[in-house]
Amino acid sequence: MTSMDPMAYVITDRGESGKVKGKSRSRSSRAGSKFPVGRIHRLLRQGNYAERIGAGAPVYLAAVIEYLTAEVLELAGNAARDSKKTRIIPRHCNWPSEMTKN
Repeated sequence: MTSMDPMAYVITDRGESGKVKGKSRSRSSRAGSKFPVGRIHRLLRQGNYAERIGAGAPVYLAAVIEYLTAEVLELAGNAARDSKKTRIIPRHCNWPSEMTKN
């Protein structure tokens, strides 16, 4: 192809392998997480926590945050149900910590 050929500048969605790429997936969906892995990675880089941040660190941190959130919500939901309420309010989040202080 010559430089004047209009087909020389056609942009395709093929990589170096020559195969057509599928629909792009977020790192959160690949990791199976509800929390944003990309945003956590950006915040880790901007926060001066380390000179370099590995690719697995934000995935692991997102999983830990998701697990802790699920635990707190489960305990708060149980506290709301015990008090015959259908909505969780901040007071329900305090009850489990008060119950475990025995």
